[in-house]
Parts: sequence; C-alpha cells; structure tokens
Amino acid sequence: MKDATAAAGEVCCRHRLVQRINQRNDTKLKRIGARLLLQSAVLAVLMTGTASAFIGEKLLPQANVTLPQARKVALNAYPGKIVSEELEQESGGSGLRYSFVIQHKKVKHEVGVDAKTGAVLENAVEGKNPD
Repeated sequence: MKDATAAAGEVCCRHRLVQRINQRNDTKLKRIGARLLLQSAVLAVLMTGTASAFIGEKLLPQANVTLPQARKVALNAYPGKIVSEELEQESGGSGLRYSFVIQHKKVKHEVGVDAKTGAVLENAVEGKNPD
C-alpha cells in the first residue's frame, strides 16, 4: 500500500511541476506575443507610406478637401509610397492644389489633387527638374 501511496504522491508532484512549467511557458509566450504585437505596430507606422514633412500648412484653412482625403485620391490615381507632399497655389483647377510625389518601384509620379474639389489635376511621371 505504501508503494501505491508513494507512487500517487510522486504523480501528484510531477503534475504540479508540469503545471508550473506550463504556467511559465504561457507567461513567456504572452511576453513574446506582446513584443511581437508592439514591433508589428511600430513597423506598420513606419511603413504607412506617408511623407515625413508637409509644405503649405498655412493654406489648409482654404482647402475643402482634407490632407488625408487628398492622399487617398492621389494613391487611388497612382498607387505607391508618398515621398513628398505639399499644398500650393498654382494655376489650374481652383488654384489651390495638393501635389504628391508617389514612388512605385523606381518610378516617381507627380499627382495633383484640387484642394477645393478633390479632382485629379495631374498624374504624370515626375520630370528631371521636379518642383
């Protein structure tokens, strides 16, 4: 009988040990998962494809189309990564336009979006002498 009791106690002890190991592994996995989630979020922010600087902020109150709306229109006209953007007064359309330089692979396009109507005013390969 003592052997059966000792064997049962040993099984119970092993069971507790296995539970502790599983809890530690679960905790480690949660930490790794949290790190991966944070790293993914940082990577997603870094790869959004939006330009780092915006020229023409002082003209924003005159625009009917917001910068995020204009970005969406521009990227629909020419998909890629926005490498520069500005709001400027220029002839054509309403006279106020967002200009985006969008890169896809090695090709850069300039896409102009009317800041009052949202219409695409320009969608062409950027020239050798960009604005």
